[in-house]
Amino acid sequence: MAQAEVERRDRERQQDLARLRGLRPIDDDFMRCIFRDNLPLAQLVLRILTGKQDLTVTDLATQKDLKRLVGARSICLDAYATDSEGRKYDLEVQRADHGAGKHRARYHASCMDVENLDAGQAFDALPDTYTIFISEHDIFKLGKALYPVERVNLGTGEMFDDGEHILYVNGQYRDDTEIGRLMHDFSCWDPDDMNYDLLRAATRYYKENPKGVEIMCRAFEETRNEGAMRQAAIIAERLIEKGQMTLEAISEITDLPLSKVQELADGRSA
Repeated sequence: MAQAEVERRDRERQQDLARLRGLRPIDDDFMRCIFRDNLPLAQLVLRILTGKQDLTVTDLATQKDLKRLVGARSICLDAYATDSEGRKYDLEVQRADHGAGKHRARYHASCMDVENLDAGQAFDALPDTYTIFISEHDIFKLGKALYPVERVNLGTGEMFDDGEHILYVNGQYRDDTEIGRLMHDFSCWDPDDMNYDLLRAATRYYKENPKGVEIMCRAFEETRNEGAMRQAAIIAERLIEKGQMTLEAISEITDLPLSKVQELADGRSA
């Protein structure tokens, strides 16, 4: 390996380690790692946020892709859980206020409905769903810990009770309550300062255990590679548009596989 390549990798490694030290559970890349296969942690968080102290998580997936309608926009859920009653939970952390917009919450809820009803099933078979956004800031600016969103029949004044629930969590909330302590931990980068043992242990594993640190560094590298691939695809599309080079030459210049360049060219001519 060339010396320049060795130095580049060493530099990136040091940058990754510095970045890792400052990550918090409310940072989505880190959140997905600490929740991965960690049913007890997901159960703790969901019990606190929903108030369901008997909630039992039976299944958990991170970075869950939902797309069952051809041509529809896909979404990738931070954490997707199922409890013993069959209820579904989409748990999202969001640092930018605009990322937790009303229409996004609506779309996430609708995608869970599509994901959980097969052809021929009665509509009554839809499970209760919970779309939960933990936002870094108090986006509704009322100082409350939680902002539940439910449908209401305006004609009768009664709850519509269709099983769809949307919940916004104020990440700035710090009162001495379960939610306040949990939000403190979500914004904390030092596991020693955390209140909850499960969050502390998961955070410490990915920041201090060599195996956990390696997992995080690989995730950083994958993110860099994905960004480089996206940039290479943009360049390839521009070269294809100019029509002055063969696809083979474009593949060589961009380091994209010829099959990928061909796919991009076919997409432009479709």
